[in-house]
Amino acid sequence: MNLDWFDRVSSELQNHLESICENYDEVGQMSIERAAKHPRMEFYVELDDEEREYFYTLFYDPYNEEFYFESFDFNLEQTTRAILGDIEDIIDAVHESFHHYMNADEEFEEDSDLFEQIDVEWETPEVTAFIHEDEVEVTYQFGIVEETGDGVLRRINRIKTNNGDMLKDETNFIFSKEEASTMIAMIASHMDSLSDFEF
Repeated sequence: MNLDWFDRVSSELQNHLESICENYDEVGQMSIERAAKHPRMEFYVELDDEEREYFYTLFYDPYNEEFYFESFDFNLEQTTRAILGDIEDIIDAVHESFHHYMNADEEFEEDSDLFEQIDVEWETPEVTAFIHEDEVEVTYQFGIVEETGDGVLRRINRIKTNNGDMLKDETNFIFSKEEASTMIAMIASHMDSLSDFEF
């Protein structure tokens, strides 16, 4: 097992990222887990309550001496790996993920601020629509906007990564009574065309 390449990259990576990105220099952090079977570098932003929000994990295969990252491919219904050949590829991948996280975080905060101003009476608890072992779970919750009487459908995706982190993605969809009846009719008339989501 050879960790020379891992050690060289981990010792240089933080400085490279800080030098090319002012925003990363201000808030981006990196932790190193060298003792794992596949050592990894985890990149995160520290929140006000001293908790960490991770935006990228870079793994190292010490037997093949390769860096890679993992993602879940819903079309293939499995976790896939993408190999990063050199330090420039690694820098680009982490840098891109950082900006994607920051932009998504800003959009989420704006949406959350807007949604928090709306009073919703939740009519149901979270109802599980789909679950696969403890790796993937999709739930729905239905509510009513108190001021307008419109419906709210909350969809929450939870995906467990290979390193044990639970990723959560929440979407809220507001609709009127007329829209609801149209959606129900459209879905009901096309149910037979839908495929089961199988692993």
